[in-house]
Amino acid sequence: MPRDFNTWLATMKNSIASYDYYIDFNKIYQNIETIKIELNMLNSLIGSQNIEQEFISLVTQYPNVLKCIPLLLAVRNNEIYATDGEGEFLYQFQKANYSLEQYCIFMQKTGLFDLISKHLINNLVDYATGIETGLDSNGRKNRGGHLMENLVENYLQRAGFQKNISYYKELTIKKITENWNIDLSAISNQGKTVKRFDFVVKTADNLYAIETNFYASNGSKLNETARSYKNIALEAKSIPNFTFIWITDGKGWETARHNLEETFDILPTLYNISDLENNIFSTLFI
Repeated sequence: MPRDFNTWLATMKNSIASYDYYIDFNKIYQNIETIKIELNMLNSLIGSQNIEQEFISLVTQYPNVLKCIPLLLAVRNNEIYATDGEGEFLYQFQKANYSLEQYCIFMQKTGLFDLISKHLINNLVDYATGIETGLDSNGRKNRGGHLMENLVENYLQRAGFQKNISYYKELTIKKITENWNIDLSAISNQGKTVKRFDFVVKTADNLYAIETNFYASNGSKLNETARSYKNIALEAKSIPNFTFIWITDGKGWETARHNLEETFDILPTLYNISDLENNIFSTLFI
C-alpha cells in the first residue's frame, strides 16, 4: 500500500534532545581543571589598587598564568590578534612573545584589568566556568547531529547488526568500493565527488548506504539537502545490489515540505523515527 506523504510528515518529532544535549558539564569541569591553579593565582589581583605592577610581578614569578587569559575573553586559541594605532600584535599565551608591559596594555584595552581590579567578579574560576558553559552551548549543533546518528545506530543494533561486522560508520564511496568492489561512480560523478555515508549495512545480497539528519528548525539547508538526496536516489537506481536509505526527522521539514515530498515520491527508502519505532529495520534489509 502506497504511503501518504502528509500522514508520514505529521509523525515528525519536535526534538530528540537528550539530557546531556544542552551542556557537557564533564567536559567543562575538565577544561577548567587544567587552568584552575593559574586562575586562582589571578584571583590574588581581584580588587588590586596597583594591578599593573602586581600583574607583572605575578607573571614574572609564574609565567604559566598567561595560559588562562584567552579563556577570560571566551577565546579557545593560545594566541590572540589585536591592532590599534600603535601597530599590529599577535599575543602568545603559552609563552610571552612581548614584554610584560605590552601584556598590561592588552589586559587594559580588552577590559580584563577593569574586570579584575574593580571587583566586578568575585572568583575567576567561577567566571571561567561560566564562559566555558557559554562556549559549550555552541557545540549543540554537533551534539544534535550525533544524537540522530546514535539513535539510528541503536535501532541497527536492535535489529541484530554488529558494528564493523555487518554495519559500518562513516564510510566514503572510495572505501566502500575498495571493501566490496562495487561501482558507485554513478553517485560520485565518476569519482570526482567525495561522499561519505553515515552508515553502511552489508548483507549477503545487498549493500545499503544510509544518511541521517534531524532538523528541529527551518532553513535553506533543508531544501538543499532534499534536492541533494533526491539526486542520489535517482543515481542509485542504476547500481545493482545497492540501496540508498535516507532517515530524517524534525518539525523543520514542515517549511520545506515540497522539496521533501519530491524526494519522498521517488525514494521508497525515505524514513523517519516513527518508521524506526515501527521496526522498519527488521524487514528492510535482505
